[in-house]
Amino acid sequence: MATERGPAHGRYDVAIIGGGINGAGIARDAAGRGLSVFLCEQHDLASATSSRSTKLIHGGLRYLEHYRFRLVREALSEREVLWRIAPHIVHPLRFVLPYQKGLRPAWMLRLGLFVYDHLGGRRRLPGTRSLDLTADPAGPPLQAGIFTTGFEFSDCWVDDARLVILNARDAADRGALIRTRVRAVSAERHADTWRLTLGCAGKLETIAARVLVNASGPWVEEVDRELGVQTKSHVRLVQGSHIVVPALFTHERAYLLQNSDGRIVFAIPYEQEFTLIGTTDLDYRGDPAQVVAGKEEIAYLCAAASAAFVRPVRACDVVWSYSGVRPLFDDGASEAKAASRDYVLELDEKAGAAPLLSVIGGKITTYRRLAEAALALLRRHLPAPRGLAAGWTGEIPLPGGEFEPDEGSLLTARLLASHPFVDAAHAERLVRAYGTRAGRVLGQARSAAQLGRHFGATLTAAEVGYLIDQEWARTAEDVLWRRSKLGLRLSPAEAAALDVWMHEALLQRVSADLARSAGNSEAGLP
Repeated sequence: MATERGPAHGRYDVAIIGGGINGAGIARDAAGRGLSVFLCEQHDLASATSSRSTKLIHGGLRYLEHYRFRLVREALSEREVLWRIAPHIVHPLRFVLPYQKGLRPAWMLRLGLFVYDHLGGRRRLPGTRSLDLTADPAGPPLQAGIFTTGFEFSDCWVDDARLVILNARDAADRGALIRTRVRAVSAERHADTWRLTLGCAGKLETIAARVLVNASGPWVEEVDRELGVQTKSHVRLVQGSHIVVPALFTHERAYLLQNSDGRIVFAIPYEQEFTLIGTTDLDYRGDPAQVVAGKEEIAYLCAAASAAFVRPVRACDVVWSYSGVRPLFDDGASEAKAASRDYVLELDEKAGAAPLLSVIGGKITTYRRLAEAALALLRRHLPAPRGLAAGWTGEIPLPGGEFEPDEGSLLTARLLASHPFVDAAHAERLVRAYGTRAGRVLGQARSAAQLGRHFGATLTAAEVGYLIDQEWARTAEDVLWRRSKLGLRLSPAEAAALDVWMHEALLQRVSADLARSAGNSEAGLP
């Protein structure tokens, strides 16, 4: 495991609470500018909202109905930026929007898609086209007689949890200290410093920072109260649930389906063999850590899909469901579906007190712009940048993304040539997860046996070791549901065996680190 380190002067420039996409994005941007950065997450990175999205980088076509033009423009402009800096985990995706008589009229759909095509500076993504669903391959999976025409437009798909982890990895590579399974217990606010007390494995420690960023997502108001700050803007917790079922269609396009209640549901090709269906919008008042997809939500998604597709979707078809709580800015919208997906950055900078920045709302598509705005607000409280200039995160690739978007197959071919004992499906999966770093996952292995234990579905000890050492994985859940989605393929017994193996591997690494530290002390080394 990587050695943890802090700033030489004993005080960080920026301390961040929360290891979701916003916290990780701010950490990456700040570290790249030469600032000393600390981030703590009480569980695993991306363990809450940021791994429970619809997996889309999109402008939000439906937000045009609510006149959120600035949000849509910013989100649309980010699609190709994120595709460019992370082509291994961000991919263009064509969406089929069937027209259904009695719902939104065709002229409204055409107008909305025209605006969508031209609002965000689209360059590489193809534009909208009309479809004859009686002749197009997208038509047969749909109910005959109901859908005869439609439209096709572009957005992007993303591995949301890996986006978080790669931002954290890049932040760490640039000097940030990322601590998972560490809780911010309390904080003391002084004139120019926050002293943050942290709890980890029953022990307490303290760090100091010039500024504190509360990026704890659904817990942002709770954390602010614990810090003695009354948030001016309020959070509206909205639950969004998704289901995964065996593939409903074989082509590579997704569907955006209208419902009679005004909501929309996506049906997206997922992990080669499945279809992802979501999402719901319900106000949520429970503990965000305990949110699950309820029977009513699953039934709603099954009904929405069954109304559109030839093949009915039943609750017994669901192979996996997940639910997340979106911490939206409460703009007073009467319905959860209409609540703003925009973000609010609230800076508390009382005279004679170190500043606190609270992050409210936002969406995964605009996380990078949110980070830039956060650092712009904090600029006067931080030392002059000693590294890259503002805007660098949209130019320099995330780890593994150092290739052109159309070169993925070339990377796979190179990996197969250098590691001929790996089969094509395995190599393709590694490239889609790790990009140019896929070779690092395989290490120095020259045969399948040298990859170590095989846990199932091409997952090997070599890869799990990499995830422990480089991506903060500590449990089978971290590996199977956030660093990958191999949980869809491993049996419960295989997952349990992986958990045991990881526990033993972590103990061995801790023992090795302790022995190394003792040896350095005896030799008089730091």
